[in-house]
Amino acid sequence: MKQHIAQFAIVVDDYDRAIAYYHGVLGFDLAEDSDLGGGKRWVRVTPPGGETSLLLARASNAEQTQAIGHQAGGRVFLFLHTDDFWRDYDVYRARGVTFAEAPREEDYGTVVVFTDLYGNRWDLLQLGCPKRDASS
Repeated sequence: MKQHIAQFAIVVDDYDRAIAYYHGVLGFDLAEDSDLGGGKRWVRVTPPGGETSLLLARASNAEQTQAIGHQAGGRVFLFLHTDDFWRDYDVYRARGVTFAEAPREEDYGTVVVFTDLYGNRWDLLQLGCPKRDASS
């Protein structure tokens, strides 16, 4: 048997605002933006080369609105693996992404925690990433 998670929902306040961030700032591909009628849309974004997508689900009630940015109770919620940590870190920093710490070297690779538009915490991670040359 083979299984994988194809997508998961992340609660957002506004479709276009979320697209502007995940597509425009993080550089995710806009995989789908379909009008479902009644103001609802089916919006999926996918990291470049990735298979799993985020379904950007606009909050439709007070309970969902309260969950925006707190879907993991303050813990790191999402883990974005990359094939070039320093490239992505530098691009994100230049685009104004908020980092909760400085990049750090761990036994498994190089990682940094950043927060998205809504305050969700992410790990940007490259497994086995070499240390940055001090001249960079």
